[in-house]
Amino acid sequence: MENDLIINEPSDVYGLNNLIYKDEAYDVISCCFEVHKTLGKGFLEAVYKDALIHEFNLKKIPFKREQKFEISYKDIILPHYYCADFILYNKIVLEIKAQQDVIDQHYKQVINYLAVSKLKLGLLVNFGEPSLKFKRIVL
Repeated sequence: MENDLIINEPSDVYGLNNLIYKDEAYDVISCCFEVHKTLGKGFLEAVYKDALIHEFNLKKIPFKREQKFEISYKDIILPHYYCADFILYNKIVLEIKAQQDVIDQHYKQVINYLAVSKLKLGLLVNFGEPSLKFKRIVL
């Protein structure tokens, strides 16, 4: 019947097949895992970013590093701007941290990047813990 309730297939009980940019995000996160596996924790963010550039190039992932986004207010552009660590595939914001804990402020930072860039998916990745931690943030 047309109005029957559609239940996800057992293989998709968590709705994973409906994730935005699932394949692209998977490729980016796999690069992050490779960098963390090789370097471990303890380096500066800049070191992880440099290593990620190498991984992105190996996987042919298009990226821009340190992408600036102007902030408009009414009819002017404000003198301050946001600078995202990476923009991948022209549609994913990647923010890198190398700290013991990611805090609420970092999530808000990614949300602000998404809002100003008009992009829909942000990835917040922390290399500063014994195992890599990441979070998908959808605006």
